[in-house]
Amino acid sequence: MKYVIIIPDGAADEPQESLNNQTPLEFANTPAMDKIAKQGIVGSTNNTPLQLAAGSSVACMNLLGYDPLKYFTGRAPIEAAAAKLNLGPNDWAVRCNLVNIQDQVMKDFTAGQISTEEAGQLLATATETTEECIEFATGVSYRNLLIYRGDEKPAPFTTETRSTQPHDLTDQSVADSFPRGPGSDLLASLMQESVDWFSNHEVNQKRIHNAQPTATNIWLWGQGQMPTLPSFQETHSLNGAIITAVNLLRGLGHLIGWETIDVPGATGYTDTDYAAKGKHAIAALENFDLVCVHVEATDEASHEGGEKKKVTALESIDSDIVAPILEELSNNHEQWKILVAPDHPTFLRTKTHSHGDVPFTICGSGLTPDDSEAYNEVSAKNSKLSFDRGHELMPYFIGG
Repeated sequence: MKYVIIIPDGAADEPQESLNNQTPLEFANTPAMDKIAKQGIVGSTNNTPLQLAAGSSVACMNLLGYDPLKYFTGRAPIEAAAAKLNLGPNDWAVRCNLVNIQDQVMKDFTAGQISTEEAGQLLATATETTEECIEFATGVSYRNLLIYRGDEKPAPFTTETRSTQPHDLTDQSVADSFPRGPGSDLLASLMQESVDWFSNHEVNQKRIHNAQPTATNIWLWGQGQMPTLPSFQETHSLNGAIITAVNLLRGLGHLIGWETIDVPGATGYTDTDYAAKGKHAIAALENFDLVCVHVEATDEASHEGGEKKKVTALESIDSDIVAPILEELSNNHEQWKILVAPDHPTFLRTKTHSHGDVPFTICGSGLTPDDSEAYNEVSAKNSKLSFDRGHELMPYFIGG
């Protein structure tokens, strides 16, 4: 049996007046996803328990079959796993965004989708000015890490330390959103000091010259220590691989024993090479029982409030990823199943992640079709199939 999971990150949304009062999923032309719905089933799942912040770290852990209330320790250590950074029992990882803040307002939590090379140069300067116990690790674009080595000087953080996701602050004041609790003084001081590190940096001078947003400072959040998750192979007797441009998903894959497949042209943005992701997924089916394809583009479009970008991304996911994979499964494999599901809603209206249900659709071997005609939030709401605890969808998908 072959299994494929496709995650259009943050695809679930609300009706938009600009889209004839339909959601992006309803409005977009997605014949392949609708075909899965017609040939299979549609339902809803809640991957964002109210006890935890709504975001991909919690939601994707749930979607991959792991209860975040049991296993989640923070976003940053998952990304540290992706970078294969060794975290000892006394070490902490903290997510380090490069952001653009003007007059205490979060103008751009990506610093204008700053390049990885530029991020590395900025963080090299940061490393020169901090204590030996603090390291900066370059990730992808604006997504980077701070590592606190706690063997000689114990980390001041605890599970009571609180921080705010910068993508929840777009166009809002950051004045009341700095870290709180144990260790927050250290995080806040580093965030403030970074203004001086970067203000006249060569990278920012070049960006100003090119009329691009600058990285005004770092934003620290998502702190935690390395979690321990049982392997997917042990739990489900299946080997797996993940295709993603985002370190968070790479990290989750690494923690559960999946192979990471790097795809040239995969950017983690709306300009990603959708077709290349589809082709690499099809090739991976030869060696893996389960292949997961994660696409960040829909989430990024929502963070920008770009309904047209979101629709275009959904249509590209459908035509370049879902359609060819569905054709491959139907024509060349006797036993198979495919699942399409976002991790969480990301509303265009608020430009941020939200708690709540997302629609999923499954078709393939051994499934009795329901009466669904399309894949979207309305079809899911009309379905009787619902998972209040998102981690229960995975065993249903594999065994149902």
